[in-house]
Formats: sequence, C-alpha cells, structure tokens
Amino acid sequence: MSSAASALPTPLAAARPASRRNAWGKWLLIGVVWLYVGILILAPLVRLVIGAVSEGLPPMVAALADPDVLSAFVRTLGIAVLCAVVHACFGTVVAWVMVRDRFPGQKLVNGLLDMPFAISPVVVGYMLLLLFGRNGLLAPLLTYFDIRVAFALPGIILATLFVTLPFMIRELIPVLRAFGIQQEQAAATLGASGWQTFWYVTLPAIRWGFLYGLTLTFARALGEFGAVLVIGGGIQGRTETATLFIFRALDERQYVGAYSAALVLGLFSLLLVMGTDFWRRHQQR
Repeated sequence: MSSAASALPTPLAAARPASRRNAWGKWLLIGVVWLYVGILILAPLVRLVIGAVSEGLPPMVAALADPDVLSAFVRTLGIAVLCAVVHACFGTVVAWVMVRDRFPGQKLVNGLLDMPFAISPVVVGYMLLLLFGRNGLLAPLLTYFDIRVAFALPGIILATLFVTLPFMIRELIPVLRAFGIQQEQAAATLGASGWQTFWYVTLPAIRWGFLYGLTLTFARALGEFGAVLVIGGGIQGRTETATLFIFRALDERQYVGAYSAALVLGLFSLLLVMGTDFWRRHQQR
C-alpha cells in the first residue's frame, strides 16, 4: 500500500513542471518585448550614432554648429513650446468639457478629436494649402489683411497644432473620469471657487496625465515632417525645421549633418519621455 502511494505524483512534484513551463513562457514573452523594442527603437538609434560619428566627433560638432542647423533647431523648439502651451490650456479645457458635460454633437466631437491620428500629415498640409494657399478658400481674406500663412511660419504652427491635438486630451480624459467629482463637490461645499477647486483639487490629481500629455505633445511637435513640408515648403532660413533640414541634408548627401541632427532629435525625445516616467516613479515612492 505504501509503495503504491509513493508512486503517485505529489502536488509539489506536479507543480514543478507547470512552474517551469510558466517560467519559460514568461522569459519567451520578455524576449519578444526586447526583440520588438530593439528592432523598432534601439537599432535605429544605434545606426544614427554610428552614422553621426562615422567621420569622428569634430565633423559631427561642426555640422551641428552650422548656422542653418541651429536656426532650424531654434525654430523647431519654438514651435514645439508654443504647441505644448496651447494644448496645455485648450486641451485641458476640451478634456474637462468632454468628461464633465453633455452637449449636442458630443459623439461627433469625440470622433473628430482622433482625426489627426487617422489622417496622413501630408494630407493635413495639403488641406491647409487648400485653405490658406495662393488660390485657397481664404486667400482673398488673407490678401486683404496682408497675412501670409502658406510657406510661412504661421502655416507650420497650424500644421503642428493639428497633428499634436489629441495627445493632451486623450491623456486627460481617462484620468478625469477615474478621478470623479466627489472631491470637487466637497471643495465646492466648503466655499471654494471653481478656479480654486481646479487648482488645488483637480490639477494635483490629474498632474501625471497632464505631464504625460505635455511630454507627448512636445515630442510629437519636434518630429513632425510631412505636414510642415507641404505647408511650409522647407525654405532654408525661413520655414526649415529640424526634420526638414534632415531631409534636405540627405538629399544633398550631407550624411554627417543629417545623422547628427536626427540623433539629437531622437535622443532628446527619448530622454524627455523616459525622464518623465522616471520622475513619476521617483515621486510615487
């Protein structure tokens, strides 16, 4: 009887193969994650580094110090900061209204907010040309007031605002829904004004969604290419952004300059997103 009982598998012995299979499955999924990220993110970054330093550091530094490159980067940073500020204000308002209020056409507005995700940036630039170009719908009005939008800085700003519109809103809507209205109602019963309630109650609760939305908006504005190429034309010294400089440099076979500028843009965006995530984890400890 005892020998027959000892021949039966114990629960611990049966659990060991299962746990071993689970461990293999876990490491397989981790390997897939690293492979996916490595192919799509790490490999291009490594290639940019190799291309930028292929002729040594002095040519790389000289390429980045070129006045045209500096002008393009300053223009890009200015546009990105402006877009981040605009969406920080108006994107927060839109997210607030979409969550807290009900109004006719709300579902239509909710769908329209995702249009920049669905439309090609090149199409966005072309639509802006149809509105603000020389023969555009608003051309007579712009001519009358002597305002130039197409192939000028205002057109680039409009294009970048369009393609970056959803990020702040889509980050804030789920956070506002999860936060609810109980704390806001409690603040109102204690005599707080609407602005005081938002500043001292709502904003601290949604601050990480707000910060992530701001980060993604800024990073997306830095990397916009298609829309600004069509509406801005990439005029050197006037409407050329960092991405348009990279395009021109590759076309003119200035590979070190193109690789160097692309590396700076890529690393800046990567460090911006990773820095935000690190700060959040550090603050939540």
